[in-house]
Amino acid sequence: MTGPEITVVVPTRDRPGYLEVTLASLGRQRTDAAHEIIVVDDGAGAVAESIAARHEVRYASHGAPQSLNAARNTGVRQARAPLIAFVDDDVLVPRDWLAALAAGARHHPDAEAFGGPIHARFEGPPLRACGREDPPITVLDLGPADRETDRVWGANFAVRRSAFDRIGPFDERIVRPHGDEEEWLERLRSAGGHVVYVARAGLEHRRTAADGRLGPLARAAYARGRAARASDRRRGRAPRLGLELRVLAGCGWHTVRRACPQGIVMGAHAAGRVVETVRPLPARVGDRP
Repeated sequence: MTGPEITVVVPTRDRPGYLEVTLASLGRQRTDAAHEIIVVDDGAGAVAESIAARHEVRYASHGAPQSLNAARNTGVRQARAPLIAFVDDDVLVPRDWLAALAAGARHHPDAEAFGGPIHARFEGPPLRACGREDPPITVLDLGPADRETDRVWGANFAVRRSAFDRIGPFDERIVRPHGDEEEWLERLRSAGGHVVYVARAGLEHRRTAADGRLGPLARAAYARGRAARASDRRRGRAPRLGLELRVLAGCGWHTVRRACPQGIVMGAHAAGRVVETVRPLPARVGDRP
């Protein structure tokens, strides 16, 4: 082999503490698969460049915020491998992640996109919950075995370069991150492509003790709610205001009835959807939940 088998692209913006942990975990991979790592800075952060240099990985910068999809496309253009993996800058990657991903791609030669489990990792006291809710950050668990699927999330996501050549790049008009990788996957599936969940290629989605408190989680959920509603509207799937209000009321009932603080986070997400319904924001470069 004259080049790497896998390129790992890490889009980032203004989160040096998280990026440090992500790159350190990527540097500890146990794998025979030749690989390279590219940090794509969706901004102009000299700190991110110094972190990339310290971990001896490649670095590219937009110089100013564009979008998550723009950063992914930059990573694809810079990549030298036939398989391109994307991870968020707030994950912790187990030592066998890359080996499992490479094995999954070899085992499923007809698949053009892959994803793996995403587990929540709270590094401070976890937010109290009644057990009826999903964790208040993005997770994915489709079971213990590989399977074809129609959904994987961008925090743990890989595609074959040949699929980009066939389907085209990520849509850079989506500047408020929600549904960004989904739009590309929908195009892939419409063109007959297959997506496979690789059960052993899991990683952890981190929140530090500071970011795992109720206030930061609720603010992030509100922003995700607005972005989710905007994504639904863009795809012609937005429900009526009445339904959004009923969901918000249900979150309030849940919070009070179950004495469940995590219900506040759920309510913040629902409130974001309601506000976006009645007062939609224009798409802006730099928006990020």
